[in-house]
Amino acid sequence: MAVLTSYDAGSYHKVVGSDTIQATAVGSVDALAISDLPQVIAQAKTAQKIWASLTLSERQQYVVKAYQALAEVQDELAVLIGQEMGKDYRRATYEVGGTIQNAPYFAGEIGDALAAEDLGNNTQLQYRPLGIVAVISPWNYPIAMANNLLLPALIAGNSVILKPSEQTPLVAQLFVDTLNKVLPAHVLQVAQGDKALGQALVIADINMVAFTGSMAAGKHIMANAAPGLKRLVMELGGNDPMIVMASANIDAAVRFAVASSFENAGQMCTSTERIYVDERIADEFEQKVVQLASRYQVGKWDQAQVNIGPMVNPTQHQKVLQQLQDAKAKGAQFLLGSDDYPLPFIQPTVVSGLTPDMLLEREETFGPVVAISRFNDINDAITRANDSIYGLSAAVFGGQGANAVAEQLEAGMVGVNQGGGAGNAPWVGAKQSGFGFHGTAAGHRQFAQVRVMSY
Repeated sequence: MAVLTSYDAGSYHKVVGSDTIQATAVGSVDALAISDLPQVIAQAKTAQKIWASLTLSERQQYVVKAYQALAEVQDELAVLIGQEMGKDYRRATYEVGGTIQNAPYFAGEIGDALAAEDLGNNTQLQYRPLGIVAVISPWNYPIAMANNLLLPALIAGNSVILKPSEQTPLVAQLFVDTLNKVLPAHVLQVAQGDKALGQALVIADINMVAFTGSMAAGKHIMANAAPGLKRLVMELGGNDPMIVMASANIDAAVRFAVASSFENAGQMCTSTERIYVDERIADEFEQKVVQLASRYQVGKWDQAQVNIGPMVNPTQHQKVLQQLQDAKAKGAQFLLGSDDYPLPFIQPTVVSGLTPDMLLEREETFGPVVAISRFNDINDAITRANDSIYGLSAAVFGGQGANAVAEQLEAGMVGVNQGGGAGNAPWVGAKQSGFGFHGTAAGHRQFAQVRVMSY
């Protein structure tokens, strides 16, 4: 049987005198052969019928109890997140702990959303299981992102096949194995493997694909799901803009700009990617951004006071360098950092003079970079903020008039003097940042078949 090896994200390095890249292995899992996928599907089908026969309340109780079992491996999961994707221990602990602690609340919220509704005239609006849901989850939040899709899928009465990122297989394996100590057999299965396995799963005899990842992968999934008219919920990344008006609280804007750009080493779908600041306050804004960014500490997951961990792998590291080198070649000024960092880290970097032809402006960066451009006409800033195929989140910092600017931004989540997606709101992208959405009652119901039953 083939195995999938996991590597310590903080250990990637080039061998001296060569282009060979080496890293320390953390462990391995058995990879699922594509030829064995039909058996996994068959098991999921059988289990789903039994699971769906339970009441909504019984499924909730199973799921809540299963998540309680995760408390026994909470620290182990946090350590694996730190090793496999590089997240510092404090943030990894928060991700795992938050997932466990919030499970009962969200199980209740999902249950309420999926309860039958009386429409009168002896008619009910029901939310019935779809069948088998494939959850394809990313590496940057390997527990939280999978959880957001697993919970509504399971409570709705579906069986789930989780295809985790091959960057974080150990996290996923421990997560699923622990839940399965409580859940009935084969209601939740993990399919470990590479891109080819994920593609095979999409075209297999399943009913829905819930995916978080790149836009290119999302388009491929959509095309391959079309023959079976499979349900889709997909979050496909972002290139999130921030507009800083002359009337903004500069200190608040600086804190958000740096924190949002650097969180999770910038490897976050709602990371601020491009900042448009009014030229009247730009000097002060840039100076304070550099001061704050300079305080961030870079290092491995288990080092004290670390704010920024490594890039998840050499490919992501090189992608960030290419964007920085492109910006430098096109005239950008580096206020902090450079365009050349050795593996596996990208140091806190602040770039000014961002222009529309730079890759930093056109593409999702996924690295700890604050990229700034100046404007003297707010309409120009709005135009540039909207000039993207992405539309996940956006932010405007300002006083009077900030609300009017925010109303013109083309994003699924927009925040005024805060990030987009605050509060108990659905996680939704506009344009090519998403297809469907999850979270809140409306999102939970996308994992169910709506049925009108008249008696």
